[in-house]
Amino acid sequence: MKFIMSQIPIYLKSNVKNKWNVKFLIAFSALLLGQIILYSYLFHVIMEYEGKEHSTLSGLYWTLTVMSTLGFGDITFSSDLGRGFTLVVLFSGIIFFMLMLPFTFIRFIYQPWIEEKNRTRVPTSVSESLCDHVIVAGYNMVAENIIERLIQYNIEYIILVPDSDLALSLIDKGYNVVLGEFDDIRTYHKTGAIRSLMVIALCDDLKNTNIASTVRELSQTIPILSSVESEDSIDILELAGSSYVYHFIKILGESFAKRSIVSGVKANIIGSFNELCIAEISAKHSKIDGLTIAKSHFREKSNLNIVGIWQNNKLILPKPDFLITPNSNLLVSGSEENILTWVNNQQNTENNSNKQAHAIILGGGRVGKEIARCFQDQNIDFKVIEKSKQNIIENDPRYILGSAADINILEKGGIKTAQSVLITTHSDDLNIYLTIYCRKLRPDVQIISRATLERNANSLYAAGANVVMVHSSIAANIVLNLLSPGKVTMLTEGLDIFKVEAHPDLIKTTIKNSLIRETTDCNIVAIKTKEGLKINPSPSYLIKPGDELILLGTEEAEKKFTDKYGFKN
Repeated sequence: MKFIMSQIPIYLKSNVKNKWNVKFLIAFSALLLGQIILYSYLFHVIMEYEGKEHSTLSGLYWTLTVMSTLGFGDITFSSDLGRGFTLVVLFSGIIFFMLMLPFTFIRFIYQPWIEEKNRTRVPTSVSESLCDHVIVAGYNMVAENIIERLIQYNIEYIILVPDSDLALSLIDKGYNVVLGEFDDIRTYHKTGAIRSLMVIALCDDLKNTNIASTVRELSQTIPILSSVESEDSIDILELAGSSYVYHFIKILGESFAKRSIVSGVKANIIGSFNELCIAEISAKHSKIDGLTIAKSHFREKSNLNIVGIWQNNKLILPKPDFLITPNSNLLVSGSEENILTWVNNQQNTENNSNKQAHAIILGGGRVGKEIARCFQDQNIDFKVIEKSKQNIIENDPRYILGSAADINILEKGGIKTAQSVLITTHSDDLNIYLTIYCRKLRPDVQIISRATLERNANSLYAAGANVVMVHSSIAANIVLNLLSPGKVTMLTEGLDIFKVEAHPDLIKTTIKNSLIRETTDCNIVAIKTKEGLKINPSPSYLIKPGDELILLGTEEAEKKFTDKYGFKN
C-alpha cells in the first residue's frame, strides 16, 4: 500500500510522458476487466448449456483461477465446448497475467518509481552561498577536460544537463551536477548564474544559441563562452549574447599548421604574459643546429632565454652542455621583437624558400581541411589522403582517395620526401597505428598527431609522434586563460606560466642562489618589479620585497613550487 501511495504523486505530475502512461494503464486495466467480465458471463452460459447452475461469485472465481493457471479443479466443464472455452481462457490468461501484466507493472509503475527516486538524487539547484563558479552546459570530452582544469585550480563548477540518466552517471563519477532544461530561465536562477564567473555552452549550435539567449534574459553582464561547429553560426551566437565564440576545430587545425616545420616558421609564439612571449623554436636548419647551448651563445646573441626543451612529451630543463639537434624543440622566452629578429637572422639561403616544402595530411575531415586551408594561404605544397569520397574535393590533385595504411597511397602522397606528416583522424586507435607506420617508413620526418582522448597522448608519443594535439585540451586552455587573466596562462599541453608574489624565504636572495629551478623544475622567465617588467632577469638578480615572480613549468613543477612555498593561484 505504501508503494502504491508513493506512485500517486508521480502520475499526478503533468508531463506528456506521465499522461501517456496513465492513459495506457487505464486502457490496459479496462481491457483486462472487460475480459474477466466476458469470461465470467460465458462461464454461466456454457454451464447452463450443460445443465449446471453456479453463483456469480463462482463464475468470477473460476475465471480468475483458470486465467492465473492455478486451476484448483473444483469447478469443471463436462462438454467439449466447455473444455475448449477453458483452453481459450487459460491461454489468454497466460498472455495477460504472465506476460503483459508483469511488463506493464515494470514499465509503467516500477520503472517510473525508480526513475523518480533516482531523480531525487540529482540536485536541481545550488546553494545560495555558491558564487564565483563556472556553469558548464552540456557534457562531452571538452567539458571533461575543462572540469579537470577547474578542479586543478580550485575553481568551483557545476555541470548542467537536462537528462537525469546522464546526470546520475556523472554524479557516480564524482562530478558536481545540476539537472535542468537549457532553455528555462529558472534553471539559471537555480544554478546561481548571476553569481557565476562564466557560463560555458558546449552543445550544438542551435542549443548554444538558445542557452546564450536564455542567460541574457537573466543578465546582460554574465560572461558566456560558446563553442561553434559551423563558422556560419558565429555571428548568430554573438547576436544571441555570447561573449566569446570559439571554433575549436578551426583552432585545432590552425595549431597543427603552426606546429609543422613545413611552414618554414622558425619560432611559433605559443603564449604571452603582458610583454613577455614564450615561443617554440625548431632547431632544424637553424644556425644553432649541432651546437651545445653554451657554444651557441644563444642568450648573448638573441636576448632570448632557453627555458626548456620538449622531448618525448617531457619538458627538460636546459643545461649548458645540452646538444641541440634538428629534432630539438626549444622553448624560449623574451619580447616579441627579439623573437622575430632571431627568426629573420636564422634564415639560411638554401632553406629560405617554401617551394620545396611538402606535407602530407592524413584525414580529410574538418581538421584536415582546416590545415589544408592554412597551408594554402602560406603557398605550401601539401597532399591530403582521405578514404571517404565525400571528403574529397573534386578536381583537386592535392586530394588523394585511398587508405593511409596503403604504402602505394602514401608514396603517391610523397611520404619519401615530406617534411611533415599530420595525422588528423578522430580515431585514436587509427592515429596510433598510422604514427607507428609512418615512423617506420620515415624515421626522420616530423609527425604531428591528433588525440581525441587526452589519455592516449602518451601512447601517441610512444608510437613516434613529435607533437600530439589534444582537441579538448586546447579548449580547456582557452577557458582557463579567460578565467585567470594575469594569473595563469596555459601555453600548451601541460605547460603553464603563473605569477606569484615573492615568498619571504626568497627575499634578498639571487635567482641563482634561490635554487628554484633545481628544487621545483620551474624557471623564472620574468619578474614584475616596481619599475616594470624585467624579462629574462640575470641569475645574479637580487629578489626584492614586492617583486612578483613569473614562472614557467609543467603542471607537476607548478605543484612542487606551490607545495614548497605555499602559494595558491
